[in-house]
Amino acid sequence: MQHDEIIGKVQALTRLPDRGSAETATRAVLTTLAERLPSGLTNHVAAQLPPTLAAPMRQAGDAAPEAERFDLTTFAGRIAGRAETDEDAAVREAAAVMEVLDAALAPELTEKMVAALPRDIGGLLPAGRAEDSP
Repeated sequence: MQHDEIIGKVQALTRLPDRGSAETATRAVLTTLAERLPSGLTNHVAAQLPPTLAAPMRQAGDAAPEAERFDLTTFAGRIAGRAETDEDAAVREAAAVMEVLDAALAPELTEKMVAALPRDIGGLLPAGRAEDSP
């Protein structure tokens, strides 16, 4: 999936007012996700993204080579800070970015992300929501 397609889909899902806002939200989510994932997995995810979106993931992954352990509240707080929004909007934006990631990444990579994330964050991914279903 190309950069413009990813940003367009995030904008449509979040109903953000413009592409710049969708870009900011996408980068905030990817950066925060990279802080939470093990560095090897972060690099695999980044390898399947366009270079413009892979760069923030790689930078965050390089800055914190060990996966940080935090929950959805911290995840949303970091996204909100980076995207200059509130935590409720950050969760909605994260869910949209994760949905687009699910479509952009190889299915086995999405499964690895779900396995590496705590249930509350992994549940933002469509594959994670499916696993939570009875």
